[in-house]
Amino acid sequence: MASGTEKKQRQRQALNQALPDPVELAAGIRAGSRSALARGITLVESSRADHQEIAQALLADLLPDTGKAIRLGLSGAPGVGKSTFIEAFGQLLTGRGLRIAVLAVDPSSTRTGGSILGDKTRMELLARDPNAFIRPSPSGGTLGGVARRTREAMLLVEAAGYDVVLVETVGVGQSETSVADMVDMFLLLLAPGGGDELQGIKRGIMELADLIVVNKADGDLVPAARRAQMEYQAALHLMRPKNAGWTPHVLLASALKGEGLDKVWEAAEAHRKALADAGDLARLRAAQAKAWFWTELREGLFSALKSDPQAAVLVPELEREVAEGQTTPTAAARRLLDLVLGRPDGA
Repeated sequence: MASGTEKKQRQRQALNQALPDPVELAAGIRAGSRSALARGITLVESSRADHQEIAQALLADLLPDTGKAIRLGLSGAPGVGKSTFIEAFGQLLTGRGLRIAVLAVDPSSTRTGGSILGDKTRMELLARDPNAFIRPSPSGGTLGGVARRTREAMLLVEAAGYDVVLVETVGVGQSETSVADMVDMFLLLLAPGGGDELQGIKRGIMELADLIVVNKADGDLVPAARRAQMEYQAALHLMRPKNAGWTPHVLLASALKGEGLDKVWEAAEAHRKALADAGDLARLRAAQAKAWFWTELREGLFSALKSDPQAAVLVPELEREVAEGQTTPTAAARRLLDLVLGRPDGA
């Protein structure tokens, strides 16, 4: 059986040999073709200009078919059991007749740019479920715990008819927060038995969480899990809720034994209803679309800056001056921007 990396390489080779018709590809995605969906995601993840042109035409065609799924984000420290949780949670949902898409982000090497993309092997049972779609993607060095094109991939799986989209981040830390800007509900998965439970958790990510799930609440860890639940719940009371109609709380679960997962899904449905009834869901997604626009604008400007021939000549000189203390980084950056934007010095 070919690995996820080999399959992705074949998809890219197929794209290079014959560029697809976005109208035909959109029809395949609407019809539920997994190969068409995989090809569409490969297109939106590609950095080639011709691929991006087709990808944007594809997204424009499918945009009216998006937005109906429940969007969930999941983050947690390595070893907390994210993959086990997602597989068990996904099987619960598919067992109830729902279709779930998992967009899992693996960290890219800062040295080689490579990524293991091993989520399908860690979720072997869910990967074989016909009502589940798992797509691992490399973070590509993007901060925030998600890949740059995760938003576009989410739109494609929604257009393909998936009822729940679950975005798994690379881990939990100071920068693992961008997922909260693209999902309806942000779940923070934590483990018991870590000593001072709150010591390693950043306040910023606690404030973003709509639901905290203490995983591995089984066996000898049950008492520790209950203590952690009380400590996290007390911490949440000190934070202002993101939405007036929803108060974040803490649940216990054991993904290994399949316990407590139904409560997590009930909370996700209740959260969705609370936001929809208050009109907050539409406002949330509108704000997320604006944030997405500014993110793309920043990325596009930075790419244009790096590819500008005049900037390529000036950058080494500015880097040298900054390193030697001859100028400040701010002044050097302004000189570069003035050059690229065609502004006279000091304008």
